[in-house]
Amino acid sequence: MLDREGYRPNVGIVILNSHNEVFWGKRVGQHSWQFPQGGIQHGESPEQAMYRELHEEVGLLPEHVQIIGRTRDWLRYDVPEEFLRRQHASKTHRASYRGQKQIWFLLRLVGLDSDIHLRASEHPEFDAWRWVPFWIQLESVVDFKREVYELALSELARYLSRGIRMQQLAWGSPLDLLQSFYEDEADEPKEAKDTDKP
Repeated sequence: MLDREGYRPNVGIVILNSHNEVFWGKRVGQHSWQFPQGGIQHGESPEQAMYRELHEEVGLLPEHVQIIGRTRDWLRYDVPEEFLRRQHASKTHRASYRGQKQIWFLLRLVGLDSDIHLRASEHPEFDAWRWVPFWIQLESVVDFKREVYELALSELARYLSRGIRMQQLAWGSPLDLLQSFYEDEADEPKEAKDTDKP
């Protein structure tokens, strides 16, 4: 399902623990890490898609989390042409597909770490996970998604308690990033276990 500009509607999910650290998932068979995300199906609201993706990718149910906030508008990223050629060479929509537009949700985990199951679906997205600081360095994120991650974290930071400072980061201050966007229009990873199966 693409919009008229060629973007697929999508949700991104930032999960906080009680220490305001965020869930960071390692993609299956890769050395890249990311937040859970996934497409919005026809007839779904962003919130419904978020809960479905939350269960499929992380194994969490609605009762395991509390919604703290969400981005106010779509955040977009373009997928590079060379990536499209590799991933969608046989798909007829390749020529019109440009990338993703995302609504990002900030969730608080009210369940336990043991409620997280990476093998809740037949096609797991992650094979390991860990908690990392909210202002995560983004070197391990595929480069074409980094700006959206910066924008999403910067916008969602307003929902956090005052214990988290609006730090000056290598990629600019959070408020500067948001202003320019809207003007322009350590722990060891936790491996998936056999008990993670549904």
